[in-house]
Amino acid sequence: MRILFVAAPLIGHLYPMIPLAEALRGAGHEVLVASGGDAATRPPAGFPVEDVAGPFNFGRIAIGAMLRHPRVMAKEIVGKAGTSAVGHIFGAVNDQLVGATSELIARWRPDVVVHEPLAGAGAVAAARHGVPAVLHGNTLFDDALLLAVTTDKMRPRPEVPASAAVLRICPGSLVPGVDAQPMRPVGYGGGASLPSLLREPGKRPRILVSHSTIAGPGSTAVLDRIVRLAPAVDAEFVLLRAADRLSGRTLPPNVRATGWAPLPEALETASAIVHHGGAGTIFAALAAGVPQLMTPGPGDRAHNGEVIAARGAGLAVAVKKIDAAVLNRLVDDAAMRAAAVEVSTEIAAMPAPEEIVAIVFAKLG
Repeated sequence: MRILFVAAPLIGHLYPMIPLAEALRGAGHEVLVASGGDAATRPPAGFPVEDVAGPFNFGRIAIGAMLRHPRVMAKEIVGKAGTSAVGHIFGAVNDQLVGATSELIARWRPDVVVHEPLAGAGAVAAARHGVPAVLHGNTLFDDALLLAVTTDKMRPRPEVPASAAVLRICPGSLVPGVDAQPMRPVGYGGGASLPSLLREPGKRPRILVSHSTIAGPGSTAVLDRIVRLAPAVDAEFVLLRAADRLSGRTLPPNVRATGWAPLPEALETASAIVHHGGAGTIFAALAAGVPQLMTPGPGDRAHNGEVIAARGAGLAVAVKKIDAAVLNRLVDDAAMRAAAVEVSTEIAAMPAPEEIVAIVFAKLG
């Protein structure tokens, strides 16, 4: 079969879908990716990518949504908007995607379209051409609800038929009661090689520190906070995707900076991770059974932090409130580590992407 994957023009939305794309390609299917932005400029290794977004500026779209819906977006800024503000932003994103995605489907003629919940343009374009659409979850929400919220904000409001299948990568203990086919979340590192400093465990607990792939005000503030606090913590800190930003700066002896690194492999030698609260990083840490500290913020980050903290597998603390005690707890709290391992065991029991090929896609061929 020919299978088209559609993702919003952000690598954090595309990369969680790549393990299934790899499984389908390994089973002999032809796979094409439709996206844009940094998902097109930093494409997944070995997959052709069609840019269906054109000139794309996520910040400009978000500002436009803020000007049109100031009250909703004001709540978004402090991380308390739920799904409404996300719907306004990604509804506008999908308005930009749907025309080119529909044209691509008409030209390439896929047998199935696989899309993520914030890429409703995939579902809309598939329906226009009578192609079955599979919803590939990549969030800690009810993904079908998130898809409905997003397409509801597209203009004109489209008719979206029920998905041919819904795949849920979020473990049931985090988001219970969702009616969907579970699929094991498998991390994808973007084809990068693991730096040598991350290949072996350190002499002290290793804490990875990551930040959002979406540049913006304060997006790397956590790096500066950790550098300031590190001398007071008996741990080794590795700052990911920070080598360029911190070039020429003298770092504490227990802090090192590296460039891009494949997160799943890096987590194998880590004791914990500090990050911005993006779903992809959360799933990678959960799969590895590693406690995590998230810094709540706009979009899904506040919600994600609440879910992980409620499960006991991590902490949600604002950047300015992170101190040495918080970082020490991250590596010393036995109950938190046990909860993270419990979720890791739950994930390991979910069907792998290769199994989903047979469970779901064999019926669509």
